[in-house]
Amino acid sequence: MAENLIAGVSRTEFGKGAARRTRRAGLVPAVLYGHGTDPVHLSLPGHEVLLALRVANAVLELTVDGGKSQLALAKQVQRNPVKGTIEHLDLVIVRKGEKVTVEVPLLIVGDYPADRMVSIDQQTISLEVEATHIPADIEVNVAGLEIGDSITAKDLVLPAGASFAGDPDHLILSMAATPSQAALDAELAGESTGVEEASEEEAEEA
Repeated sequence: MAENLIAGVSRTEFGKGAARRTRRAGLVPAVLYGHGTDPVHLSLPGHEVLLALRVANAVLELTVDGGKSQLALAKQVQRNPVKGTIEHLDLVIVRKGEKVTVEVPLLIVGDYPADRMVSIDQQTISLEVEATHIPADIEVNVAGLEIGDSITAKDLVLPAGASFAGDPDHLILSMAATPSQAALDAELAGESTGVEEASEEEAEEA
């Protein structure tokens, strides 16, 4: 995975007011820590950081105040729920060759007939992988699955050097029959009846 070279500057002002001023200047407040070092408070260029974090588990190559560059893994990202901009970033120092544990998105691929549907149990999978070789996603191919078939962690094709430390029989997804319109109508009718009965009971108690 390619690193993203980003130049940051150290911060000396803290608190909500200082963070707002930093954001108004087009910068992102961040904290860099790890490997026994004291936390370093940074301001990073907002646009460059936003581009770098378009992928999950981005590894950034940082310079602080023009010093020596170092690698850092984006550990926690706080985004503005409306604008989508990054409001704060926690970064963990990593070394080349060092392994980290990260949540990697699962990507469903492959075609299947309309009479069946994929029931997804997991959206991500926790992998131990080299910090500089974190995959963007893990593909899960559902082509050829019959109704009742399932895919577990041991069925996934992981990139070289990546490993899953959990239960190999951990369920990822299964293939189920697509419910008929009649079944959907019956389910909706049942939910509607349940709501009406609950309303009647509440009225009686009142």
